[in-house]
Amino acid sequence: MQAIIPLAGKGTRVRPHTHSRPKPLLRVGNRPVLSYVVDQLVESGVTELICITGHLADQIESYLAREYPGLEKRYVEQVEQRGTADAIRLARPLVRGPVLIVFVDTIFDADLSLIESRPEDDGIIWAKEVEDYQRFGVIVTDDDGYMSRIVEKPAEPISRLANIGLYYIRDHELMFEGIAEVMAREPLLGEYFLTDAFQYMIDQGSRIFTAEVEGWWDCGKVETLLETNREMLRRGAVALAEDVRLEDAEIGPNVSIARGSVVRRSRLRDCIVGAETRIEDCDLWDSIVGDHARVMGIRGTVNLGDHSEVVAGAAE
Repeated sequence: MQAIIPLAGKGTRVRPHTHSRPKPLLRVGNRPVLSYVVDQLVESGVTELICITGHLADQIESYLAREYPGLEKRYVEQVEQRGTADAIRLARPLVRGPVLIVFVDTIFDADLSLIESRPEDDGIIWAKEVEDYQRFGVIVTDDDGYMSRIVEKPAEPISRLANIGLYYIRDHELMFEGIAEVMAREPLLGEYFLTDAFQYMIDQGSRIFTAEVEGWWDCGKVETLLETNREMLRRGAVALAEDVRLEDAEIGPNVSIARGSVVRRSRLRDCIVGAETRIEDCDLWDSIVGDHARVMGIRGTVNLGDHSEVVAGAAE
């Protein structure tokens, strides 16, 4: 089975980290977000990835080649980002049959075995029931659980089933027909939306089943990245690479530290720390520190990209 993974975004909401690292390779629980997604896809029988790349594509390709050498991978560049429908459109020459589509802004716990157990459906869209439904595109279903429409950020609680960006499309030809129809219109806010292509499919008689996920964790913003890191560490409180050095340090809860980093005379809680980073004489919480950074004498919350340096009193 094939899976299309759009990976071209610049990740503006998680800067400065995405200046030097593509968003799918940001870490939670001391692992790249992308690894959680690809592992689940491989376990579910995916043998080929179609990756839509753009920003820092070389890092994505190097990571997948190194960590998943036995998985077939094809890459298509999205030069101009014109929305989710446009991203999936680029994969059309490579798609041979029914296909999974996975957006990696989130980590999910989904039952992908439904693909085999529901062969009568034209597609499956996974969703999560949420209270703050106004923040999301929500899926409206009929009495049998099939999607009737998606409404972006509804003012009224017509549905609490948030669209999480995970889809299986059996009738892929009709989907691409829908994408072409969507892209023949004027774009909405400068973008073409894949969900409009799904609406086209439904209007043509397709039956797309809505399935709820057990878990769904956002990785698209700094604050949600920290929340997801806490969730991934909920059983162990900390995740430290084997060669991390701790000297007179208090670590946890909810702290992950990547390889080669050193923490001295410091306290860290609810933090994500990158590789080859030095933290000394600090008390940090709710913080993200990138690779090859240096943080000295700071108390509070910081959000530092790769190769950053913050030293208390350095300007004096």
